[in-house]
Amino acid sequence: MPEKLSRAALLAAIDADPLLSRVLAHVRGVCVDDAAHDVEHLLRVAQGTFAILDDPQAFRECVCAALLHDVVNLPKNHPERARASALSAQAARALIGVDLDSDGTERVVEAIEDHGYSAGRRPRSALGEALQDADRLEALGALGIARTFSTGVRLGARYFDPTDPWGERRELDDLRFSVDHFFRKLLILPATLCTEHGRREARARTRILEEFLLALGDEIGCPLERARLTAGSNAR
Repeated sequence: MPEKLSRAALLAAIDADPLLSRVLAHVRGVCVDDAAHDVEHLLRVAQGTFAILDDPQAFRECVCAALLHDVVNLPKNHPERARASALSAQAARALIGVDLDSDGTERVVEAIEDHGYSAGRRPRSALGEALQDADRLEALGALGIARTFSTGVRLGARYFDPTDPWGERRELDDLRFSVDHFFRKLLILPATLCTEHGRREARARTRILEEFLLALGDEIGCPLERARLTAGSNAR
C-alpha cells in the first residue's frame, strides 16, 4: 500500500479540483463544534480511504466519500443515530450529483450508506470497504483515545465509574462512563475491518488502547487484569 498523502498534498489537490473544493467548503460550513468529528477528522479519513483503496483514478470519489461521510452528524444518544449514514448519503447525493458522473455518485453514496458502525452494514464495494476501514481506524490508537474522551465530554459522561471502573459488577454504559466504550466497542472493533491493511493497522492501534487501560488501572489504584482484554484480543 502506498504512503498516505500528506495533509498539505491532500489540501492542494482538493484546492485544484472545483468539485472537491466546493465539498470541503460545504463541510467546513456545516461541521458542528465536535472535536471528534471535525474537518481534520474528515481529512484524515480521506487520506486513509485513498491509501487503502490504492487507486489513483478513484481520488475524487475517495475524497467526496470521506468528506461527506459524517455530513449529518447525530450524537450517540440521538434517537435517529442509526440513520446518520443514510441521511449523510442523501445529503451527499444532492451535493455532488451535478458535478460527478452518475456511476461515481452512486459509488460514493453507497459507500457512505454502508460505512457507519451504528447502521451495522457490510460495504458492498471496494470504495465502501476503504471508507469504513479508514473511519474505524480513527476510533483506535492515540487518536481513538482522544476522540473517545472528547465525545464523552459532549455526552456529559464521567471518565470512569470510580467504584467499578472496569464494569465487573454492573452493566457497561458508555453514555455514562467513557472507559466503558473501550470494552463495549473499541477492543472488538479490529475484527470488523474489511481489508488486510485495515486489520493490520487496527491490531497495532489496539495495542495502544490496551496499554492505556493498563496504565490507567495502575494510576487509579485499581489494576486491570490482562484477562479482561482477552476477549478483544481473541476477536482480532
